[in-house]
Amino acid sequence: MTSAMADAYPSVAGVVATAAAFAAFHPGLCTLRVVGRSRAGRPLHLLTVGRGRRNVLVVAGPHSDERVGAATALRLAEQVAHNPLLHSGVDVSWHLLLCLDPDGAVRHEAGPVIRRTPAAHFRHAYRPPPEEQPEWAPSIRAPEAQLPESQALIDLIDELRPVLQCSLHANDLGGCWVQLTRDIPGLAEALGKSAAEHDVPVQTGTYDALRWTVSGPGVYVLPEPGRSAPAADPVEDPAVGLARSTWLRPHRHGGMTALFEVPMWTARTVADPAPCPDPAPQLARIGRQLRGHASRVEVLLAEARAVLPAASPERAHLLRVVAKLAAACPQVAAEWERLPPDALPPGTLPLTAAHVAALDIAARRIPLRAAGTLLRLLDGCPGPAAAEVRAAAGQQFTRWADALAAGHDPVWVPVEQQVRLQAAAVLAAFRLAVAGE
Repeated sequence: MTSAMADAYPSVAGVVATAAAFAAFHPGLCTLRVVGRSRAGRPLHLLTVGRGRRNVLVVAGPHSDERVGAATALRLAEQVAHNPLLHSGVDVSWHLLLCLDPDGAVRHEAGPVIRRTPAAHFRHAYRPPPEEQPEWAPSIRAPEAQLPESQALIDLIDELRPVLQCSLHANDLGGCWVQLTRDIPGLAEALGKSAAEHDVPVQTGTYDALRWTVSGPGVYVLPEPGRSAPAADPVEDPAVGLARSTWLRPHRHGGMTALFEVPMWTARTVADPAPCPDPAPQLARIGRQLRGHASRVEVLLAEARAVLPAASPERAHLLRVVAKLAAACPQVAAEWERLPPDALPPGTLPLTAAHVAALDIAARRIPLRAAGTLLRLLDGCPGPAAAEVRAAAGQQFTRWADALAAGHDPVWVPVEQQVRLQAAAVLAAFRLAVAGE
């Protein structure tokens, strides 16, 4: 299905069309059904391969700007269908949710299809606020106010009772890593071997698992209750309530969740295991930088509001996205400044050069997302005043993008390579945790 993939991510419509053709070609083995609808009425498609009694659930597209997961889901469907040892041989059915957030994914698809630099990616990227992200929302919103996409996922988990849920993520710049709600012994070795084969670094320092237990290089395990308060992704929401998350929902049925991250661009800086001898000044520097960039975003946001025409629903939404990104920066900076090495729990690594690099990338990512969204708002806005604001925002965006590239030397990972690496990591986790190999 994916052997002739161009070096670009497939569209939501393209993925569904491919899955429909694949299911039609394997009528006794595969089915494609709609398991819910988005806020805008778009269908949520589930491709099932196999007829086993045990279930594996794969969730693609949990974040709208992380598009590799849909292609990985198609690759997994192909590999499972062609290898009975992955389904009938172990009495397992694979259920692949092709895109959890189709509304956000369609927004993100605006702009050029192929984006070969981080600057081009952030210039056209779209990601909603945390409370509007279907995978995150149950951790933030009241139970009675869930998004329809979130409710569809929750209902699907309760229907399938998966032994393993696999959430397919991507990071714009860094390396590969896996987060687990229960340990899978041996996964770090398998991940390291596959990463080496694809010349992708294993990310040994990651900003969203700073207080998670380290099972091995690049594999992070949610600490047991009472051991440590796990750090959520600080870029999204430092106070996310994991107890109500879709990640832990399979635990109600005896299962677990694994999150698989692969990079769009590699940054070798996130794989440097050298201990950071004096992290406090580095963390303070990153905090100051983040606060300063946030202040600049707020100025540009105010200037944009003054020149934009009367707000349409779409314009109001994007303005809210920028405002929330700017408002989150001081909170994120404060949390990172409170991260001395002895604050990390037993079983984790001390702060290393890799951790500092990951935090630096994250601190640069937030204002880049905000500036890119501002430029989207200002595109096509008429008048000299709007042109002046657009030029100022564009210049600031370019300076920040250039600084990110200069500090971390990004190298593009071809889409096919991203897919192969992510699929290999999923199958390694499956073989170790479910198939008992």
